[in-house]
Amino acid sequence: MYKEMNAAWSKVQLSPYLFSVYTVKKSWFLMCLLIITILLFFSNGIEGSSRSKKVTDIGAIIDINCLSGKEAKTAMKIAVQNFNSGSKRHQLSLHFKHSSGDPLQAADAAEGLIKEMNVKVLIVMRTWDEAALVADIGNRAEIPILSFTAPAITPPLVSVRWPFLIRMASDASQTMKCIAALVHSYSWKRVVVIYEDDMLGGESGKLALLSEALRDVGSEIEYRLALPPISFLSKPEDVIQEELIKVLKTIQCRVFVVLQSSFPMVAHLFERANKLGLAGKDTSWIVANSIADSLDTFEASVISSMEGTLGLKTYYPSNTAYYRSFKEKFRRVFRLEHPDEDGFVPGVEALKAYDSITIISQAIERLNGNTSVPKMLLKILSYGNFTGLSGQIHLEAGQLSHAPMVIVNVVGKKYKELGFWLPNNGFSDTLTALKGRETLRSEDGSGPVIWPGNLRERDPKGWAMPNEKEPMKIIVPSRTSFEKFVSFPSGGKRPVGFCIELFYEVLKILNYSLPHQFEPHDGPYDEMIQYVYEKQYDAAVGDITILAERTKYVEFTQPYLESGLSMIVPAEPDDSMWLFVKPFKLKLWITTGAIFIYTSIVVWFLERQNNPASPRVKGSWKTQIGTSIWFTFSSLFFAHRENINSKLGRVVVASWLCVVFILTSSYSAGLTSMLTVKRMNPHFSYVDDLRRDKLYVGCDNDSFVKNYLEKVIDLDPNRIRVLDNIKNYTDEFEKHNLAAAFLELPYEKVFLNQYCKSYASTGATYRFGGFSFAFQKGSPIATDFSKAILKLLENGRLNELNDIWFAPSSECSNNGRDDNDVESLTLRSFWGVYVSYGVISLICIFVVVFQLKYKGQAKDNNNSNPSQEVEMMNYFGNGERNNSPGRMLPGFARKRSMEPRNSAKWESVSTSDTAA
Repeated sequence: MYKEMNAAWSKVQLSPYLFSVYTVKKSWFLMCLLIITILLFFSNGIEGSSRSKKVTDIGAIIDINCLSGKEAKTAMKIAVQNFNSGSKRHQLSLHFKHSSGDPLQAADAAEGLIKEMNVKVLIVMRTWDEAALVADIGNRAEIPILSFTAPAITPPLVSVRWPFLIRMASDASQTMKCIAALVHSYSWKRVVVIYEDDMLGGESGKLALLSEALRDVGSEIEYRLALPPISFLSKPEDVIQEELIKVLKTIQCRVFVVLQSSFPMVAHLFERANKLGLAGKDTSWIVANSIADSLDTFEASVISSMEGTLGLKTYYPSNTAYYRSFKEKFRRVFRLEHPDEDGFVPGVEALKAYDSITIISQAIERLNGNTSVPKMLLKILSYGNFTGLSGQIHLEAGQLSHAPMVIVNVVGKKYKELGFWLPNNGFSDTLTALKGRETLRSEDGSGPVIWPGNLRERDPKGWAMPNEKEPMKIIVPSRTSFEKFVSFPSGGKRPVGFCIELFYEVLKILNYSLPHQFEPHDGPYDEMIQYVYEKQYDAAVGDITILAERTKYVEFTQPYLESGLSMIVPAEPDDSMWLFVKPFKLKLWITTGAIFIYTSIVVWFLERQNNPASPRVKGSWKTQIGTSIWFTFSSLFFAHRENINSKLGRVVVASWLCVVFILTSSYSAGLTSMLTVKRMNPHFSYVDDLRRDKLYVGCDNDSFVKNYLEKVIDLDPNRIRVLDNIKNYTDEFEKHNLAAAFLELPYEKVFLNQYCKSYASTGATYRFGGFSFAFQKGSPIATDFSKAILKLLENGRLNELNDIWFAPSSECSNNGRDDNDVESLTLRSFWGVYVSYGVISLICIFVVVFQLKYKGQAKDNNNSNPSQEVEMMNYFGNGERNNSPGRMLPGFARKRSMEPRNSAKWESVSTSDTAA
């Protein structure tokens, strides 16, 4: 009982405490309920606010395994975040899918994004193969596709086949033209193209464009090195080394163009190239923009192995505040997401990824978030135009216009910019240049480029240059018909002759050493050309003729001697008894005789009226004709003694004396030359004589000469004899086994310098390309030799060598060529003189006839004298109209008084006078 009462009392004492505890708990509960209510209110408000924004879903297909894919993902997330935070009405939702670089996986990812995420736009990052498959899916779903790649050669119906495809990249044509311009700038004729094949032949378009661009500048692709995808190789360094060794042993070209390659493949490629010596002096490497755009992300060791490489880098403005702000934010985000990567500097792919979100956001803003009409969205996207992080984004019909490129040079562990290359303008120092340069080099020829092997003093030859260990192998003919050009002395290893001395003169001009060794060849010259073509020898030196057929196989230098085919025949000195008539051609002699007779008649006609006492106009017709001819003939020697009384007659005689002076001077000069210069009379002069009479001819042992005689000159092959020594020609001629010999002009000069007394060159000369040295196709040494030969021509050294080696013998030193150098004069040479004289004499005759007619008319009017007909008859009669002594010339009077009276001449004159 006591215990129960005690417990009841205890409860009574504790009840106030319990009441207070209960009251506190209830207050905290109400406060928490109030806070939750407030949070729910604001939460519903925020959710309602966010739901009021229109959300557009965007899909992106990337390769997260590669660095460029990681950078692109980071850049797009930053772009979406910037847009969502700044837009009050619209919001972007970005969804990523991984493609692993597989086109089929990319297509599957595209279908998943369209069906599951209901995306309105798709972005494709990797290859054109992925973009093409995704574009097919976009056509069916009517979803715009933004591709960061484009086909190398844009198909003509690309807009019809893929109407929903937008290519935020230009085709490869301008890139290939830029590479070709670089090759042409440094005079490289051949290149080796290296690319990592995608197993689908994706680089075939670029190869075709590059081949065409190189052909436009006179160069070509010599070798294509296609490397398998590195993902298929367990030991890629071994495969690369094996392929490079093939190039090292079989290809002389050392200009390497890397079109496309993954970053791991680039690292292995340059590492092995350095070890094999393919990245040393006189080599050059060019990487396309697909590689150069990521130089900022390469490791320091890879950059160091690319020392001296030229790169084509897509230009983007990196000095703007816009770019610097993005760069800082990108580095922070990328470092947090990928702490193991070193790519903290955004590459071009990251910039393009950011710009792709920008162009989409601009289109959505213009459509006010209404993306239910895909064609409207496509239309706006296809003509975007703004300045983004990657430069000027200008789309035309869904294609990005061509952008300028920067030419960079890898130096040390970084690179430097050399200049710009602008489409349709060429190289330039600035982006605003109206007219570009053809080369990156300065005016003095020394460029700012640091080449592989630290070559600075000159540009690389881009060729496997000889050295002391591997000297240049030169093939030289050991057996020639004319040893003055080239020959091997008995027991000697070094050839001698004009061609060899010229070779060493060229070496003195070159600005680099050229270790070499000569190897003799006893065989046709065409075989030497074939050996050089097959790369058994580096060059052929000797008296080699340039022929069109040979240019298909080798590279010829500038010709150093004129070449052609000439005919040599036996000849005798021209001691003809009729040599004195040869200064004039037959037509000229006939015309001169006709002019002589014409002059006699004209002088007789003009002197009848004014000098009737002259024997030329007095006496019988026979006497008059003889005297007139004698006067004209004596004027040829300026020995005439009779004076001319008629003024018009004096004009004619003066003109005739001028003609006589010109004729006699020309005749004397021509005859003097013919008597002074030795003339040879060849047995015959025409090839037709050889064909008609089926005579034997000789020729040099070079096969092309014999073929030329058979096919071009059409000589009987059975009548052609091949001779291999200059002495054999003279022996065959003396034995009358040969009627003629066909020699090239340099050989003809040597032959006639020695045998000018017995042989002469006659007939037409059949021209060829000249004597030259031959090198392998594309060899820059051939170009250097050509320049050196031109210098030797300009400074006269080549002429000096000609005089030394081909000096004529003492018997022929004053004769020159033993052919008919002095030609007879033709009527054409004096045609102007004769025409002028004829016009003057005819004018004088017309004046006399006019005077006679005028006097006759005057007498008819007076009716006191005979008529015109009578006046003319009297004039052409005996000419004695006034026999007074005053009408007689003083000279004639003195001569008449001094002549004996019983002279027959004067008897005839007296008879005439009496008759009159």
